[in-house]
Amino acid sequence: MDTSNSPRTTSETTPLVSAGTSKKPKTPLPKLQIGILMTLRLVEPIASMSIFPYINQLIRELGITGGDDAAVGYYAGIIESLFFVAQTLTVLRWSRLSDRIGRKPVLLVGLSGTCMSMLCFGLSTTFWGLVVSRCMCGVLNGNVSVLKTMLGELTDSTNMAQGFALLPVMWCIGGFIGPLIGGILARPQDNWPKLFAHPFWSKYPYFLPCAVSACTFVLGFLIVVSFLEETLSTKRRSNDDQEGLSQTSNTPMRSLLTPTIVIPIANYTMLALLDIALMAILPLFLSTPTYLGGLGFTPARIGLWMGIYAMANGIFQALFFAKIVDWVGPKRFFCGAVSCFAPIMLMFPIMSWLVHARGMVDHAITLTLISQLALTMIWDMAYGTVFMFITASAPAKNVLGTVNGLGQTSASMARVVGPAFATSLFAFSKEHNILNGNAVYVIFIVLAGVLRWLGSQLPDKIQDRDE
Repeated sequence: MDTSNSPRTTSETTPLVSAGTSKKPKTPLPKLQIGILMTLRLVEPIASMSIFPYINQLIRELGITGGDDAAVGYYAGIIESLFFVAQTLTVLRWSRLSDRIGRKPVLLVGLSGTCMSMLCFGLSTTFWGLVVSRCMCGVLNGNVSVLKTMLGELTDSTNMAQGFALLPVMWCIGGFIGPLIGGILARPQDNWPKLFAHPFWSKYPYFLPCAVSACTFVLGFLIVVSFLEETLSTKRRSNDDQEGLSQTSNTPMRSLLTPTIVIPIANYTMLALLDIALMAILPLFLSTPTYLGGLGFTPARIGLWMGIYAMANGIFQALFFAKIVDWVGPKRFFCGAVSCFAPIMLMFPIMSWLVHARGMVDHAITLTLISQLALTMIWDMAYGTVFMFITASAPAKNVLGTVNGLGQTSASMARVVGPAFATSLFAFSKEHNILNGNAVYVIFIVLAGVLRWLGSQLPDKIQDRDE
């Protein structure tokens, strides 16, 4: 692609689709349809993140650890991983099904399944009840891949960056609301004894945050039914076009396993592994008693910290993501963002040392935690960029669903391993005092170096799919 007429001539500082945008104006985003997709993207993290503030306390109350606080991480990691185990087995099938029957029916099934699974989670009083409900959520939910596919179909080379920049923003907003719901509404009979005096709330102390999360999926279901338009080409074109497109949609999976597609997916997979590990370690570290090297925060305090971080992250990405990517280029930005993971990990043992030295959580520890969360904001911005690389890697729109399905399947596999691997390493490091309990952080710093190398293999600029 010729960039001689572009304001910037070097490939690394060229905006995402600089050659395209220098020759033709940006296509306006279809605001209503994009808005609906972003609403659906919003409700997903509300459900997934709402359990993090109280999951460790719930595990303790179930009594399966025998009173051993250091073992809570093992069981919490299993619960957090089960959703992704089930999703790994089914998300590609949902994506390919959406290529045949349409995006909208698959979205409706996903919303219904997640709603039911959240209600079941809140009504579970045994460990196996939690297992079944989380598996149900993963099996019936292929929406993340379908949402990215629809966004790719609603955008073109001139506005793809603008559209995909919204995905992490909505995730952050949902990530703000979810932990607040989980942290504030868990055990309502303790916080508002007069309002929640019925024995039901003592028997099911975590049903309220699950029920509120489920209501957001009911709202999303109604919006999709009423206003969302189908984007699958075979559902919008003439019969002749449908016949031709249906033939090309049956592209063999093996033909898509090219370096152009595999490299962005590999980056997404490693990014997902490290990110879900961080999201599992952070609340576990915050809730771990101070004598074991944690901060000893309550679920409400954890929810408040995670909620404030998610909201600040969403605002930061909304204001600066597209500008920074245009300024430094997608590849440079991605590599810089993932380089923040190592210092993020280093701040965990720093806070543990400060707690041990000072005997309490003071201003120095709070400042370190704020600095860690600030670096995590930059780290999270890598998602928007890697989504664009994956979407642009699809050789044609008729295989976009399959490519996104492959990416989501790989990421889900990483998220299967991530929480259990991270929390088990955390518990093992603390129990056996390996490297003073810090072995878990060393291992993830090494893995961050692998991701940094993978980022260097990405193309220098985003491919123009229209050309």
